[in-house]
Amino acid sequence: MTHPFQWRNALSTQASLEGAIDEAIAQIQSHFSGTADLVIVFISAAFASEYARVLPLLTEKLPCKVLIGCGGLSIIGTDAQGKTQECEEQPALSLTVAHLPDVAVIPFHVTDKDLPDLDSAPDQWQGVFGAPAGAEPSFVLLSDPFSSNITDLLAGLDFAYPKAPKVGGLTSSGGRVPSGLFYYVAEQDTGPMLLRSGTVGVALTGNIQMETIVAQGCRPIGEVYQITQCDRNIITELSVADGDRLHQGSPLRLLQDLLAELDAEDQALAQDSLFIGIAMDEFKQKLIHGDFLVRNLLGVDPRAGAMAVGDRIRAGQRIQFHLRDAETSAEDLSVLLQQFREQSALQPPFGALMFSCLGRGKGLYGEPNFDSTLFGSVFPESNVGGFFCNGEIGPVGDRTFLHGYTSVFGIVHPKHS
Repeated sequence: MTHPFQWRNALSTQASLEGAIDEAIAQIQSHFSGTADLVIVFISAAFASEYARVLPLLTEKLPCKVLIGCGGLSIIGTDAQGKTQECEEQPALSLTVAHLPDVAVIPFHVTDKDLPDLDSAPDQWQGVFGAPAGAEPSFVLLSDPFSSNITDLLAGLDFAYPKAPKVGGLTSSGGRVPSGLFYYVAEQDTGPMLLRSGTVGVALTGNIQMETIVAQGCRPIGEVYQITQCDRNIITELSVADGDRLHQGSPLRLLQDLLAELDAEDQALAQDSLFIGIAMDEFKQKLIHGDFLVRNLLGVDPRAGAMAVGDRIRAGQRIQFHLRDAETSAEDLSVLLQQFREQSALQPPFGALMFSCLGRGKGLYGEPNFDSTLFGSVFPESNVGGFFCNGEIGPVGDRTFLHGYTSVFGIVHPKHS
């Protein structure tokens, strides 16, 4: 019997590991048929002392072909009533199980020593991850924040697979316990593995498509400027259109002019929540929400009027200042979700993975489940699993970045019904 594409998530908040696993599996089995081609598990750091028992218990009770997962300080999942919950700093287990007909699930575990140098040919990178570039893979990546050179890994993946969507996050434990990565491939002799370093993930090829939403939690203010002089991450001169002329000036002077035009509330917000957005498409004339990679404003030099940015920049790039707080973060995600719904012909069945920053959640919004509830209001039939990360992986433009203060969604569905 051929079973259709299925992507189901279950959530348990039971305090015992066996109870949580049994409850989550029971929820899955009530809505699931066919083989478990892929399992993704996210488990609370509250279970860290029992991480070594997670995979033996899971693979005994839920036979599967490939399993990846990680620990997190806070866990995201869909409960038995179909409501997505953000379980912050409490025992929780989120279990995603997928039956993927006509899809190849290609698992990998890589460490820094496995990575080619950045001058290597694309086929050397493809050899590490196992997916041919022509297969149009989609990637899910879970990385240890202390032992994985994630910046080089993402640069290499973009080089080898330039059009492939890539989402994921860095494990989080609150610093109290070691982070954990889970990896199991039924066809390999190694058995279930609890790993403490590197990156685990899967490349998905065939009849599957992943679409992404990267909500950086900011809104733009003022004009779009062009960088006319810079040195590595230091901007020394900007230009801005003034009618038919270009007005040039120091970044600090132009920022002061902008701040003077803001209302009192935004002026106050700019004191400690001001960021710089770097336009990622140098050819796009009309820049809209989501076209910018948001980076920290590290500081200014009052004498020279220069400005330091938390990323390398180059002359000719366009930037726009951004503000971030709970209201702007909510507005940012709402706008991106509406844009996605208008542009995508997404139809069930589908599922979603959510990778959210530890700096979001109740600490930002003052209430639980904010981002996931907003996502569910636009896509009520979604099954969402994920966790709160030490850094979120997602694309802006045609490149993949490690973000902060961001919620990244990877939405998967079959290409053909």
